[in-house]
Amino acid sequence: MHFHIITLFEKSFDSYLGESILKRAIEDKKIKVSFYNPRNFTKDKFARVDRAPYGGGPGMVIQAEPVVKAIEKAVGKKKNVKIIFLSPNGKQFTNQYAERIASKHTDIVIISGRYEGIDARVKKIFKTEDISIGPFVLTGGELPAMLIIDVVARQVEGVLGNFDSVEERRISSSEVYTRPESFVHKGKKYSVPKVLLSGHQAKIEEWKKKRK
Repeated sequence: MHFHIITLFEKSFDSYLGESILKRAIEDKKIKVSFYNPRNFTKDKFARVDRAPYGGGPGMVIQAEPVVKAIEKAVGKKKNVKIIFLSPNGKQFTNQYAERIASKHTDIVIISGRYEGIDARVKKIFKTEDISIGPFVLTGGELPAMLIIDVVARQVEGVLGNFDSVEERRISSSEVYTRPESFVHKGKKYSVPKVLLSGHQAKIEEWKKKRK
């Protein structure tokens, strides 16, 4: 799986992609993440890509042409590409959506906006799909892009080591416990539920189902 991120701030991804499971997935070549900065695709001598919006209003809008060229560079001659336009007004991103695009596409382009957004003509040119990670507005699309990379990458075989680790493929619980079996905090004893110590797998699975 190859993620192509259109962003003005690619360094904001460094710490997240440089740790833990995603770092190992990149090193093992299970996933690849590439960045395309619209500033590198503008003719402006100061690499400026934002301008005041037509019709007035606060803030600045990222110009269409540098973003279009960045996307074209990312897509190249690839055929099996999904292009996602991050927007608070888009379709809700879910695990089911992540699983679907992971099974159908080898390349995913994620367009991360900033300021007041990106000139809407970008969406018309590429017929992108508007996606939202939730009913709120962030200062930029970098955090949502990281979230999408994380969720979709988990669907790629080998990223989690054991594919059964994907919660959607097994019965998981909102409550998990490990050793010690019990401990005392401020005079009160806290113990692991007895069913988890019973060895009765059917009862354990039933307990987990009730706590999904």
